[in-house]
Amino acid sequence: MAAHAEVPLRRPFRPHGWLFPAVVGVFYGLYATTVARHGGPATLGQLWLGLLSAALLAGGIHALRRYGRAFHREARSAAWGVLTGVAVGFLYSLSGASVFSSSGLGLAFAGLAGVGAYYLFYTHEDAEGHPAPY
Repeated sequence: MAAHAEVPLRRPFRPHGWLFPAVVGVFYGLYATTVARHGGPATLGQLWLGLLSAALLAGGIHALRRYGRAFHREARSAAWGVLTGVAVGFLYSLSGASVFSSSGLGLAFAGLAGVGAYYLFYTHEDAEGHPAPY
C-alpha cells in the first residue's frame, strides 16, 4: 500500500521581514513629500511621489534583506551602496539641486555605504559566506 502524501506545513506569517523596510519606506516617503513641497501646500502629485518612493525603497530594502545572501559579499555590498546612493541622490534632487550635484552626492553616499557594507559582511561571515560562529 502506498502511504498518503504529507501535507506541507505553512510557514507562519512573520511581520519582522516587512516591518523594518515598511517603517523606513514610510519615513522616506514622508520626507520626500516634505522636500518636494518647498513650503507650499500639499498636492496630490506630491502625495503620489511620496507613496511611490516609499514603496520602491521599502521593496528594495526587503529584496536585499531577503535575497541578498544569494550574492557574493562584493555584489551584495555594491547593491546596498547603489540603493543608498540612489535614495540619497533622489532626495537631494527634490530640493532643486542640479543633476550634477545630486549625482555627485549620490555617488559619494553609494561609495561610503558600499565600503561600509563590505566591511560589515567581511567581518561577520566566513570564507563561504556563512554567518560567523561567534
